[in-house]
Amino acid sequence: MPKVHVFARDHINTDEIIPARHLTTDVESELAKYAMEDYDRDFVRRVRPGDIIVAGADFGCGSSREHAVWALRGAGVAAVIAPNFARIYYRNSINNGFLALECDGIVEAFQDGDPADLDLKGGTITNTRTGQQLTFVPVPQFALDVQKAGGWLEYMKANDQAALEAETLSAHSTQAGHGHPGQEEQHA
Repeated sequence: MPKVHVFARDHINTDEIIPARHLTTDVESELAKYAMEDYDRDFVRRVRPGDIIVAGADFGCGSSREHAVWALRGAGVAAVIAPNFARIYYRNSINNGFLALECDGIVEAFQDGDPADLDLKGGTITNTRTGQQLTFVPVPQFALDVQKAGGWLEYMKANDQAALEAETLSAHSTQAGHGHPGQEEQHA
């Protein structure tokens, strides 16, 4: 059963998730060695595959860097649950097939090391030590599909038509309106 790692402070920024001095690679296993280093030096020794981070509001604020998602995923974190997320971190999570779940009251419901049961289908997380169950904001099916595929690029590759359209200038999205590539203007 996954354990919860509580980082209760609000506004944990991407520099705390993965310090800028370690941005010399995009290899998740390398980035994982430094995950949360400036917030909690012992985190990478305690975290196990499938564990969950519970955090305060505005998690992932600061610089826009996918490395913050990669470092946590590389460390084995299955999801981050917070009252809300910085918009760019949230989108980077979706694009990389990583769960960023919004849940009010999450920090108060867990202590560091508590076991948790995460039910994506039911939209709940349960502290199995206390029995307290919270409901999180439902994950859009699109985000679940991207997660299942392993990220946005893998999702696109798995959807042949979408991948084909992404490679051409005459994609459906470019065919409406005047002056778009791949469309000749009609003169009366």
